[in-house]
Amino acid sequence: MRTVGTIMSHTFSARGSSFLLDGEPFQIRSGAIHYFRVHPADWAHSLHNLKALGFNAVETYVPWNLHEPHEGTFRFDGLCDVEAFLDAAAREGLYAIVRPSPFICAEWEWGGLPAWLMYGHGRPRSRDPRFLGAVAAYYDELIPRLAPHQLDRGGNVLMFQVENEYGSYAQDKGYLRTISTLMSERGLTMPFFTSDGPWEACLSAGSLIDDGVLATGNFGSRPEENFAALRRFQEGHGRTQPLMCMEFWDGWFSRWGEAPTRRDGGELADCVGRALEIGSVNLYMFHGGTNFGFMNGCSARKQHDLHQITSYDYGAPLDERGNPTGRYDALRAMMAERFPDVPLGTPAYKPTLAPCVLVRDGVAGLLASLDALSERRESLDTQPMELLGQNTGYVLYRTTLPAYADEVRLRVIDASDRVQVFCDGELAAVQYQEEIGDDIFVSPRPDGSTLDVLVENMGRVNYGPKLCAPSQSKGIRQGVMADLHFLQGWEEYPLPLDDISALEFSAEGPHLAAPAFHRFHLAVDEPADTFVDMAGWHKGCVFVNGFNVGRFWEKGPLTTLYVPGGLLRPGVNELVVFETDGPGAGELVLADGPVEIETGA
Repeated sequence: MRTVGTIMSHTFSARGSSFLLDGEPFQIRSGAIHYFRVHPADWAHSLHNLKALGFNAVETYVPWNLHEPHEGTFRFDGLCDVEAFLDAAAREGLYAIVRPSPFICAEWEWGGLPAWLMYGHGRPRSRDPRFLGAVAAYYDELIPRLAPHQLDRGGNVLMFQVENEYGSYAQDKGYLRTISTLMSERGLTMPFFTSDGPWEACLSAGSLIDDGVLATGNFGSRPEENFAALRRFQEGHGRTQPLMCMEFWDGWFSRWGEAPTRRDGGELADCVGRALEIGSVNLYMFHGGTNFGFMNGCSARKQHDLHQITSYDYGAPLDERGNPTGRYDALRAMMAERFPDVPLGTPAYKPTLAPCVLVRDGVAGLLASLDALSERRESLDTQPMELLGQNTGYVLYRTTLPAYADEVRLRVIDASDRVQVFCDGELAAVQYQEEIGDDIFVSPRPDGSTLDVLVENMGRVNYGPKLCAPSQSKGIRQGVMADLHFLQGWEEYPLPLDDISALEFSAEGPHLAAPAFHRFHLAVDEPADTFVDMAGWHKGCVFVNGFNVGRFWEKGPLTTLYVPGGLLRPGVNELVVFETDGPGAGELVLADGPVEIETGA
């Protein structure tokens, strides 16, 4: 059994209007840090700064799709080592709130649901036995790892979430009770809670208050009004429970092409102080971190998906790298003034590398590297990403386009989210969302031509009614038409890009105009954080020593990608840029902080 920390209190409950820790009234002052959005080498830094603010607990979600990326295949190492994160919190003297619900929202790819659920596993977040069977198998692996960290077993976990904002999705109490039972049957004994918007309709649909489960509210302003609404809901059900804001939104997430939302530090501190004078609070986020790889989520506006950016800075008290901001300073000053009995610590800051410029020393074209990156599949008609056994990334679809006497009209039918069409390696069209299906005209060679369609999954929705919309199945769902008929006989190359080590780079060559991988090398004496500035590039992602740090897109609002120092090593490091939309730049700039551009939003 693993070490679970040094916190020695062993009882915690929600009785009447108070939380009780070892029988004494206890106020939860918590901050959200998602272990999977922060490099493990930086966990201690962020947790230290949380403790230094006078807070006593950390909250985290648990993303199912990271822990079980393929059905029956589980990961609990590296970024997925939730136990090590709980240990780190305990060493800092922090309690923990854990949210292991199947769905987490969190502006995370498909709200944490694994993409393999999409076909053959029933309706997510329902009593469908196929879905519940998958949850049970996941919990068989996850819950025994969380149970030893409970406070009543010598650990530091105070509470567990049953479901997340379910009142904003459905109202099936049977489903909620089943999830609760699956958790308790596997050994969770600390109090359970639900979290929803603090108004009656949402709480009524999403809570289990009639079963005695703590109902908490999510909001970011007007604490007096929102806590009063939560209290009225409790009284309407004949209950008295502690008042807690489980997500006090201190900032907001960012989407491509839109200016970030930032909150004034003084206004935030005043609002948090007023909330703490009424009840318990969990700051969402305390440290937002990064949507590494392809794990950003997506908002939805009618038929248009609004994909979120790689940075999850969130305008939180700690910036993306984990250093205190002006909002942190304002909160700390508020704590000293309003709660003078709460001990404060000294915040910590991390350095960054000095800015520098790297020169490209190798390139590998995507179309020439397919066999090194992917295992080819064949099918009569195009298959969506999930039926190819893939969750995120890209899919390359290839077929032979017959010779036509004249220019031929092509249409990509029912695909998500962004397509690039190539005829004999030459770009013919780029289409995104509603543009997909528009006419594309090409002139095949007399002996026929190779047609390639590269499709990018830009992130599945993480909240709202479009969770199960057909558009959340990625790749090409229907097919590609020439004139009025579907083309058949396809080769498909899944490109999750989770391993690019087999790429063969060459000197400057003919592949620069097509999607290509561009290699750079960075020599460092002592690793530290840095930011890769993608100004001058167009769209793609960046790998640091093989780790995908995330997507970039010239739309902004940021041109930079954050690189944690923990990804670098003393000596020579390899940086690879996958650029899909142009020749790329011959140089790569490393900056010492984020760079923001105007978006016009």
